[in-house]
Amino acid sequence: MTTGKRIRQWAGNYLAVILILVWGLAPFYWMTVTAFRASSNTFDTTPWFTHVTLQNFQDALATDRGNNFLAAIGNSLIIGAATTLTALAVGVFTAYALARLDFPGKGFVTGIILAASMFPGIALVTPLFQLFSDIGWIGTYQALIIPNISFVLPLTVYTLTSFFRDLPWELEEAARVDGATRGQAFRKVILPLATPALFTSAILAFVATWNEFMLSNQLSNTRTEPVTVAIARFTGPSAFEYPYAATMAAGTLVTIPLVIMVLIFQKWIVSGLTAGGVKS
Repeated sequence: MTTGKRIRQWAGNYLAVILILVWGLAPFYWMTVTAFRASSNTFDTTPWFTHVTLQNFQDALATDRGNNFLAAIGNSLIIGAATTLTALAVGVFTAYALARLDFPGKGFVTGIILAASMFPGIALVTPLFQLFSDIGWIGTYQALIIPNISFVLPLTVYTLTSFFRDLPWELEEAARVDGATRGQAFRKVILPLATPALFTSAILAFVATWNEFMLSNQLSNTRTEPVTVAIARFTGPSAFEYPYAATMAAGTLVTIPLVIMVLIFQKWIVSGLTAGGVKS
């Protein structure tokens, strides 16, 4: 390969990366710029930070207008953590069974999981609202956690199933030859190797739950509403003024836990996403 061709290939690769970064980060950048900009200059189109202030964050966290945003963040953490842990606990055993075991109805189970992942969530709003109203669950944590589990569980199962299928069978067989039962081989050999996939599945499930709005808007109240609903219900200083700047500040605050989580677990996330790309 000639030097000129290498330079063109290098420039093309980096140009593609830059375009992807701009496309993905531009909305968040503009949200952050607006969040730090004085509300009187909300619609200023200057593409960098101007009229910087922290008042928008104070307005977002204020409770004098009926917004309890910190409590909403706490609710989202509770709902997201409970949903993620439950989905992982169920998904890891389901994925192992689908990937490593042969049993009657295996194809049927796989088809049901696939169908659940394709089912439109909006179709569940009315029956879930009716069901939870009848049993008195509206505005409770379980009314928000259980539907979210049904949404993130198929993604968790498919992510882990793909990973388990790529693990060499010889590792488990060697453990069983040494006297370990299938359960012991799963706990001591398979699960440690599956750590990257578990972290990846957990992050994806948590982000999906954290960002869920449709069902949360119908099944929560002011006591249990998550951050997505709390942002949508923000009120301005008057009935005719929408608090755009405070909403942008709230959106920036909502993104912080996700950014921190990804930065902490980025090594495992990358390992999980690339697992299976190279056969050993």
